[in-house]
Amino acid sequence: MEKGTPLRQFMAGVTVNLASIMVGTSLGWTSPSGPKLASLDTSPLDAIPTTAESSWIGSLVAMGALIAPFIAAPLAEKIGRKWTLLGSSALFIVSWILLLTAGTVVQVLVARFIQGLGVGFVMTVQTMYIGEIASNQYRGALGSLMQLCIVTGILYVYCVGPYVSYHALQWACLAIPIVFDATFFFMPETPAFYIAKGDKDKAAESLSFLRGKTVEGIQEELQEITTTVEDSLKNRGTLVDLLRNKGNVKALIICCGLISFQQLSGINVILFYSQNIFASTGTSMEPAISTILVGVVQVLASGATPLIVDRLGRKPILLASAGGMCVSLAAMGTYFYLKYTNAPTLGSLGWLPILSLILFVTLYCVGFGPLPWAVLGELFPANVKSIASSIVASTCWILGFIILQFFADMDAALGSHWSFWIFGILCAVAFAFTFTMVIETKGLSLQEIQDRLNGKP
Repeated sequence: MEKGTPLRQFMAGVTVNLASIMVGTSLGWTSPSGPKLASLDTSPLDAIPTTAESSWIGSLVAMGALIAPFIAAPLAEKIGRKWTLLGSSALFIVSWILLLTAGTVVQVLVARFIQGLGVGFVMTVQTMYIGEIASNQYRGALGSLMQLCIVTGILYVYCVGPYVSYHALQWACLAIPIVFDATFFFMPETPAFYIAKGDKDKAAESLSFLRGKTVEGIQEELQEITTTVEDSLKNRGTLVDLLRNKGNVKALIICCGLISFQQLSGINVILFYSQNIFASTGTSMEPAISTILVGVVQVLASGATPLIVDRLGRKPILLASAGGMCVSLAAMGTYFYLKYTNAPTLGSLGWLPILSLILFVTLYCVGFGPLPWAVLGELFPANVKSIASSIVASTCWILGFIILQFFADMDAALGSHWSFWIFGILCAVAFAFTFTMVIETKGLSLQEIQDRLNGKP
């Protein structure tokens, strides 16, 4: 049997994940940019954004990401995964140019919505691309790169943003989609797409490149892919197929529940407004430094998940993640309560908000960040996976939009302490949901998972 090399599929996997770094820069952008837009000395705008406008600047990315999958998925089926992803970079390029030349709040809002479309495009199509180029042996490792690269993009803007001008930050972000285009252009389309289009010669050429083998050496795998794609095309399921099967309904409840609690943990509030949060604590450490520290922790924690998930299992990690986030948010809320009441002990607790947020981010990035998406990939049969994924992704971004849109109002009405306590209570509910509803999939085949969901021994 011809041995081949994994080098080229890793090259394609790393290159396509430059798109995830684009996503991360968009998600983290408001943290260093918010303070700049709020000051007449550093803002390029003709007026300081109001509280409501600032909420829209934060939340419109989620609205764009909610709409995008319904455009991106059909486009990926029609023109291919590669060209759809290359097209997504155009959305980011346009958005950064709009932000670079912005003189009004309206232009910033338009740019952020376009960025959201780009985020939705990437998160819809990139997982398809990785799933179709990776061999069984390396699919887990390549799939885990997405979360790692998203938080790398967030860290990038956290490190650059506070120390350069508003315009220099937009140039720094604009460089990433350009580098993505220049490198990913030379990567192949997926073999599965070519087979779906009836072009087996190009499919063989693509797979031969990715596996580092001759065309003769990939014939067995090519036949397996052909069978899978043709079966999927014949048996494509509908919403009715999804909802009339007991196991599918249970899987949908589990996945929608996990993705809902992912958003209800408050993670996007932390990412979008971390510099403002640290500034409001009044700690001795500079808010920019504290934010960078959080970004570094995100990258390290995300890199640890692939190493432990198949050893410890999904459910124990999710339980530890929910429980730990609950404790850290309770501590953060307590700090802000002491600040609200002008407690005399506040001065000696400057370390508490930083430690709490680092603990929160670490446990999120190990558990509730990546694992709901991993579980989504395991619980549904192939014929309904696409429609189930769309429902779960829509749930994710609808909640993300609502939380980002109304967080500022909630924070003003209830106080920061209650905002964090509410997120903490929701993490406690997430713990109970995970304990009672989520099944462990470690070591189970896809068929065994279906049997367990349907109550078969």
